Amino acid sequence: MSHNAQNEHKPHGYYTGDIHNQFVEEHYDPTAKKIIWRTFWILLVATIVEVAIAFIPMHKELLQWIFVALTIFKSAYIVGVFMHLGKEKKSLQYTILLPFFLIVYMIAICLIEGVYLFHIG
Repeated sequence: MSHNAQNEHKPHGYYTGDIHNQFVEEHYDPTAKKIIWRTFWILLVATIVEVAIAFIPMHKELLQWIFVALTIFKSAYIVGVFMHLGKEKKSLQYTILLPFFLIVYMIAICLIEGVYLFHIG
């Protein structure tokens, strides 16, 4: 039996060290490193795209909307992976994400109305 095969059956965790000296099992995921590296590369590519877009001559408003969209993508990806929202039930995902999208929608409406009022006022 190889060394790795022996370690697969041992529970991962630690002893509390108090009077009870209980063994507390950790949630060990052998694919965690792969997920972290995949997340790193996805966020790195998104950041490189943001930096590259900054040097492309385009209209300032379009550039700002692209940055906002990429920032929302990166933050949603971080919430889904590192905060484990992607593995939760759909009802909990909607409970957390729906208010976020409604707030973003209200901010967008306020900005659009503010620009409109600025131009006619």
